[in-house]
Amino acid sequence: MDSTIRVGILSDTHMPGSLREMWPEVGQAFDGVDLILHSGDICHPSVLDQLEQWAPVLACRGNNDYFPTGDPRVEDEVRIDLHGFRIAMVHDMEPEGEPIAELCQRYLRGAPADVMVTGHTHFERLDFRDGVLQVNSGSAVHPHLWSTRLGTVALLEVGPGSLRASVVRLGQTEGLRNPGRELVFDGVAVHTVS
Repeated sequence: MDSTIRVGILSDTHMPGSLREMWPEVGQAFDGVDLILHSGDICHPSVLDQLEQWAPVLACRGNNDYFPTGDPRVEDEVRIDLHGFRIAMVHDMEPEGEPIAELCQRYLRGAPADVMVTGHTHFERLDFRDGVLQVNSGSAVHPHLWSTRLGTVALLEVGPGSLRASVVRLGQTEGLRNPGRELVFDGVAVHTVS
């Protein structure tokens, strides 16, 4: 029996007026995931409702999340343990390139993490340094702060002693280029796919 846990990660959905629900491509990318993490700027709880049709959802509040508090799916900071890997998620951890120890101190109250999940920048990032995997899925809706179009999401696979991740492009919106890059973490290093 495969005990690998598959996690879909997205951020910065913002839900502009032209978009009433998440792209179906997000659901296709998250097909078969066991959990979805939304790293903030949800902007409307209906996004979480839609995501919850695909898998259970945990989310952290972003700087544009003004909807009422009290939704049990949304916290300022999310911490979970999957197969012994400590996963911490906050919306903003800029500048993401700072030393890991400083990021832990500044954004995680000094607590260590094996995986740091963030958003806010709208730029996808996979980085593995000092034994910590940093995952920023970019934006599924406004990649690289461009206009509304298909962007990127991330996938995390966690098994006993095994950690893998990828950032995937959701495709192209007709007439609008997707600027996102596909990245893969193979358990040792990060590679650019496209």
